[in-house]
Amino acid sequence: MMSEPLQSRSVMLTPEEMGRADRLTIERGVPGIDLMEQAGQAVARAAMKYAPPGGDILIACGPGNNGGDGFVAARCLKAAGYAVHVRLLKDPGALKGDALVAFERMGSSYEVSVEDDQVACDFMKDLGAADVVIDAMFGAGLDRPLSGAVLQLVREINGSGVPVVAVDLPSGINGVNGEILGDAIQSRATVTFFRKKPGHLLYPGRGCCGSVTIADIGICASVLDEIVPTVFENTPELWLSEWPIPNPRGHKYNRGHALVLGGPVSATGAARLSADAALRAGAGLVTLASPPDALMVNACHLTAVMLKKVKSVEAIAELLTDWRLNTVLIGPGYGVGEQTAKAVRVVLEVGRKAVLDADALTSIADDPEHLYELIKFTGGPVILTPHGREFERLFPDLEGDRLKKARQAAERSGAVVILKGPDTVIAAPDGRAAINSNASPWLATAGSGDVLAGIAVGLLAQHVPGFEAACQAVWLHGEAGKIVGPGLTAEDLAPALRPVIASLVDKQGEEGS
Repeated sequence: MMSEPLQSRSVMLTPEEMGRADRLTIERGVPGIDLMEQAGQAVARAAMKYAPPGGDILIACGPGNNGGDGFVAARCLKAAGYAVHVRLLKDPGALKGDALVAFERMGSSYEVSVEDDQVACDFMKDLGAADVVIDAMFGAGLDRPLSGAVLQLVREINGSGVPVVAVDLPSGINGVNGEILGDAIQSRATVTFFRKKPGHLLYPGRGCCGSVTIADIGICASVLDEIVPTVFENTPELWLSEWPIPNPRGHKYNRGHALVLGGPVSATGAARLSADAALRAGAGLVTLASPPDALMVNACHLTAVMLKKVKSVEAIAELLTDWRLNTVLIGPGYGVGEQTAKAVRVVLEVGRKAVLDADALTSIADDPEHLYELIKFTGGPVILTPHGREFERLFPDLEGDRLKKARQAAERSGAVVILKGPDTVIAAPDGRAAINSNASPWLATAGSGDVLAGIAVGLLAQHVPGFEAACQAVWLHGEAGKIVGPGLTAEDLAPALRPVIASLVDKQGEEGS
């Protein structure tokens, strides 16, 4: 049997794509009820982790397949000796297909509420004694706000303090974009099937999911070849094949030479953070070019990073006649204004791979269309790294959720866009997108973004493709933040990259063996 392709492990599916995966599997001869049986058994196993042996488990079941998974879980938990109470949101006469089969297999020894005005009342009677609640109401397919008795029920469950295991996705969360639809279940754990959905990783939905487990229910990964997903979780499986390993017979010039453009003497720290990170990320050489009055300040702090004086924008163009400087970062601590915008134009006009960050993004926001033309002219990858406000200045007309906006921005600009945040989204012009999930909250500190930009330019210098370089940079940044943890400052991040990179080298060796 062939092993699953590495990249497919990071795939995420929208609810519509997940429905298609189910249908393709059924068309290939796997009965839908078998998939539901596997799903319900996985939910039952998860619930057992939170209930004592023989404990009381309360299950809220919706009218669709999510409720069917709950019926299977109820039967399995009853057989395992638990006291199980099932509540339906609708009359069981409305059930159909596999959900109806699962309901009939569950048997008749379950108390079922069918009237909307009675559901919450009956549920509350059971909730006080419950050890665990299983939320099998709506899952990832919900696309309208909760209301009425169901909304009341969700709020009562959340207020009870009883641990909740959600089926597929906590009820009230949009599986496409993570939005809360009126209100949402706050689960302790979520059991999803085959692949995660964007709603598991995008806030605010991500904050409702608790620990997320992916259960294998019998869907073959080969269905992804027909679905062709374009959204991924940003894990090493996505980009490990592009991870740059030094050639045993190579030298530092093979690993690229990154140029970091620094600002005035009053704002030198940001560019130094970037330059250090670029070197640590593997660039063979890194040069920090700054105005003459900043040169000595930088020299007092840097050792392995080389230094150059640049007196003007024209001097940048002259410096870039040296084609060994194959990648450029501009923005951290550079200053905001027309001179910065001119410098950005020079970098792009000479056709360099580039990372545009911070002050560079603010300075070019007044003429974004010209920027897009220059990006497409370069012929090489360009990475934009905006946080929320910078993104709004660059793309003020884009609407929708973060995933949608990042993808639209990448398509419009021709650049790889890193839309920074607790759920950073990386989007490529060709439609691919990745959602990051490993960022530590301690990364929300001054200079952290400068380090991220430096990692990205260091990877681009090593000839990593633009989308993969951006994804690698965001993941490395997140892992370094986790290693440092509480008390983190930006200066801690570049040294913390060393064990992270070592673990990737080991992982690449394991996957290749």
